[in-house]
Amino acid sequence: MIITKTPFRMSFFGGGTDMEDYFRENGGAVLSTTFDKYCYVTVRHLPRFFDYKTHLTYSKIEYVNDTDEISHPAIRNAMKMLDMQEIRLTYEADLPARSGLGTSSSFAVGMLNAFYALKGKYADKKKLADDAIYLERKLCEEAGGWQDQIAASFGGLNRIEFGEDGYEVHPVIISPERKKTLNENLLMFFTGFTRFSSEIQKENAADRRDKKAQLKEMYGLVGEAEKVLTDSHGDLDEFGRLLDHTWKLKRQTGSAVTTEGIDGLYAKGMEAGALGGKLLGAGGGGFLVFYVQPEYRENVMSAMKDLLYVPFDFENEGTRVIHYTPESYELPQNML
Repeated sequence: MIITKTPFRMSFFGGGTDMEDYFRENGGAVLSTTFDKYCYVTVRHLPRFFDYKTHLTYSKIEYVNDTDEISHPAIRNAMKMLDMQEIRLTYEADLPARSGLGTSSSFAVGMLNAFYALKGKYADKKKLADDAIYLERKLCEEAGGWQDQIAASFGGLNRIEFGEDGYEVHPVIISPERKKTLNENLLMFFTGFTRFSSEIQKENAADRRDKKAQLKEMYGLVGEAEKVLTDSHGDLDEFGRLLDHTWKLKRQTGSAVTTEGIDGLYAKGMEAGALGGKLLGAGGGGFLVFYVQPEYRENVMSAMKDLLYVPFDFENEGTRVIHYTPESYELPQNML
């Protein structure tokens, strides 16, 4: 039996520049972190006592005899990709799916990590990120960027740079005290469910307005925000002001990014004293994060009292196997 634990990510700057059709030509970068909310994937080979060969439990339950019968596209394609047979897979998570935190990609990374471990193989973080990108973007044909898979796999606070040759992950090095202050100044609230990120990405891509100018400016803000974090003598509050700037730019990159309700909530947070913030993920709903100085914390909490507050701490490890019990497994004769 294998159990993997994979964090969710919080993207601060550069979202949208991680789309392959954009960064291959223009370059891109994101500044993001993972935090201590996780998804867990448990996988084992299914004993041969049942009248089905694969048992899956996620938001639905599936009992199938052939991989092609599996409804869940990521599970179906991942099992084909790694030639997985006769398994029982269970998924559970600390936060809901479709909420703007890269949950589907965290699941993809955690599932692939579990599959490799069940086969007795080690896959490093880059291998898992690359495979998850291939699984979601190519095999499942889901619209979206690359940052979620990379963040979930590597973990930590990183600048992820994208270009002609792919991507590079650069950890953002700041003092523990400064990182702790940043963590404490960020407040996250759940606004309600959104649609699938891939649907919103398609809708935004179909928007006819030219987004290149906004995306280039959003790319530039990644470097500015990184400098704010790494300059130990600089004003950390500038990070919050830059969040406000990037959110205003992001709202211009697609009609599905925000709603009147989200705009109203954001305005309430700003009026209560937040320096900046943004909606996490592709848009339409999910989680709002605000940068709030300590003296305004109670005001913002009061202004958001109708929303669910979700406390969190940054994490640095990325996906990992937390339980490994090897088992012998041989394909049945009819599968050889």
